[in-house]
Amino acid sequence: MNIELTKRALEKIGNQHILVNVISRRVRQLNSGSGGSSRPLVEVTPGMGAADIALLEVIEDKIGYELIVEEAAVAEVAPPPRKRAKRAPAAAPAPAAAA
Repeated sequence: MNIELTKRALEKIGNQHILVNVISRRVRQLNSGSGGSSRPLVEVTPGMGAADIALLEVIEDKIGYELIVEEAAVAEVAPPPRKRAKRAPAAAPAPAAAA
């Protein structure tokens, strides 16, 4: 990962923790290889890794962190999913008494 690109992207985002999340999500998209979101949004030169491409996309305002902030807000508001209680196994019927 290019340190100069990292510094410039950090100036855009302002928070290193958010920058790490943005870059890691974008790298996953770029490496997935399927769908439209896996194509670089900037011109790629030979030797650029996925992280460098993602950093350059942040620098050129092709991607941002608004979506991550919105996802985090939804996750905080949404209650955790309810778990179903497990049913106890049915008891075997008592053997009939011999007459």
